[in-house]
This record gives sequence, structure tokens and C-alpha cells, in this order.
Amino acid sequence: MYRKSTIPEKAKLVFRGEIFDVYQWEQEMYDGSKAIFEKLKRPDTVQVIAVTEDKKIIVQEEEQPGSDHFFGLPGGRVDANEDLETAAKRELLEETGYEAKEMKLIREKRPHGKIDWVIYHFVATGCKKVAEPRLDSGEKIKTMFVSFEEFVKLAEGHKNRDVDLLNYLNHLRLHPSEFQDFQKALGL
Repeated sequence: MYRKSTIPEKAKLVFRGEIFDVYQWEQEMYDGSKAIFEKLKRPDTVQVIAVTEDKKIIVQEEEQPGSDHFFGLPGGRVDANEDLETAAKRELLEETGYEAKEMKLIREKRPHGKIDWVIYHFVATGCKKVAEPRLDSGEKIKTMFVSFEEFVKLAEGHKNRDVDLLNYLNHLRLHPSEFQDFQKALGL
């Protein structure tokens, strides 16, 4: 997988963290003066809107150390040198025990200008259970199955920490033909 970084080539790594790295560089300002700019870099992530064979959408009620419980989609970080679709399939299987008959990338979003990071949303259709979930030690996940209408309502709730997905669904509601295309992509 290759994508263009938003961090200038001249930037220097000044801190390497578990998730975030910090890069800094000198930037010329409009008046000719110079200032130090910085940007975070983190692994890209995948999220999967998974639809089961009986047309239910898989959502998760999740808890992680240091956070309240929240609702979201199966997903997580893309491993180094891992293909995006492989990451989406892996995360779906690990967190839910489900495999998809078909997996399709539907959008990518850079959620923050100061972070070099892309979220890739996949639609997985024809999902069926093939194993038990294999959760990370820092995850408590309850898998739930909801209708399309319930999914849209759940995305509006205050316990949904996926602001990008909420914004996307709100955009779709304002553009009925795009909303119908999204529903068709889910096979509903």
C-alpha cells in the first residue's frame, strides 16, 4: 500500500510513540519570517460496515481502557505493509468472527489536517460467522445486529465516537440520491 504523506520530506522525526509520531520542520511564513510547524503521524485505519446474509448490519458496543463504552464499527489499525482489504478482513474476523462474501472500499477520509492519517471505510456483504472473535487484551466488544434504520439512528447517538461516520451519514441524508446509492452498496 502506498499513499502520499502529508508530511514534508524535510520534516524530522522528533518523537516516536506507540501510536503517534511527531514530525517538525521549519516553514517560511508569508512575511519571510520562519516558524516551526509540526504534524502527527499515525497508522491508517479501516472500518467495516458489515452486512450479514440476513441483511442485518453488525455494530459494536465497545469499551477500551481509559474510555467510556461507545458504539462503532468493526475496524482498527492497518499493520505495516498490510493491504487495506486484508486489514479490513482481518479486523472484521478478529472482532466479530465473521467473514464477508464481498468486500468493497467505498470511501477514504483524512479526518484531521494536523495528523497524517486516513480512515478507509469498507462495505462487507454476505457476512457469515466462521469463528469466535479474538479480541485484543484492551478490548471489550459486544457484537450487535441492527436494521439499516436502527444503524442510522445509532450513528446519531451521543455514544457513537465515530464523528466522521456521523458526518458522512448526515451528508447522505442531505443528498437523497447518494443516500440511496449507499443503501444499495449495502445490498439493502
